[in-house]
Amino acid sequence: MSAFTPDYKTAIVRASPNHTERRGTDRPDMIILHYTGMPTEAGALDWLCTPESEVSCHYVVNMDGTVYQLVPEDRRAWHAGKSHWKGETDINSHSVGIEIANPGHPSLPDFTEPQIEAVIELCRDIIDRWEIAPERVLAHSDVAPVRKIDPGEHFPWGKLHAAGVGHWVPPAPIAGGRFFQHGEAGPPVEAIQSMLTLYGYGVPVSGEFCDRTKGVIEAFQRHFRPEKIDGVADISTLDTLHRLLAGLPRFKNA
Repeated sequence: MSAFTPDYKTAIVRASPNHTERRGTDRPDMIILHYTGMPTEAGALDWLCTPESEVSCHYVVNMDGTVYQLVPEDRRAWHAGKSHWKGETDINSHSVGIEIANPGHPSLPDFTEPQIEAVIELCRDIIDRWEIAPERVLAHSDVAPVRKIDPGEHFPWGKLHAAGVGHWVPPAPIAGGRFFQHGEAGPPVEAIQSMLTLYGYGVPVSGEFCDRTKGVIEAFQRHFRPEKIDGVADISTLDTLHRLLAGLPRFKNA
């Protein structure tokens, strides 16, 4: 694709050929945050702009805060893969994808301050232009649990929220009490699955604490309770989930 005018005015255009028309919608209503998971920033940019890779995103944010735009926002970039949120399975058509330069796991270095400030400003600009709801600013791991774990447990969601980006509550302290884990079954497990589904996660409401349920809880913890990621539905995890649900507009107005 030839050069285009950036949607985010300070972005540097580095056009990727990997995109198509959006399907079923003509506008994004989500932002999905990723890490690049590659050793170098230059290597990540090259990969996302190579036809053979068959992957792309709308933006890349380097460690020094430089923002590149690879795909126009009105086009469908190829960043989310097989994914799900609130019943929608074509997340690429509904989202703006932002890749944040970071080598990723297993070392998962901290994101830099200039990088996070740039992500905040970029997200705020996208949110204002497309009227994206706070609860629809999500991690790749939220929409593709088990399969993906980025941007990871070191990503400062609380800092973004304080700057007006995303939905977040302070996680409840880890403590004792009743918990539910892999292999259990019954109405309480079904209730946990129902709450996760209400928030948007793709999890079966079966009453059986299956592998998928464990993976979804790990994804939830990675975003909202990163101190301990074990896939166990403990009091801290459940309390945090309850308060997030209570903060959604339909529950506030109920």
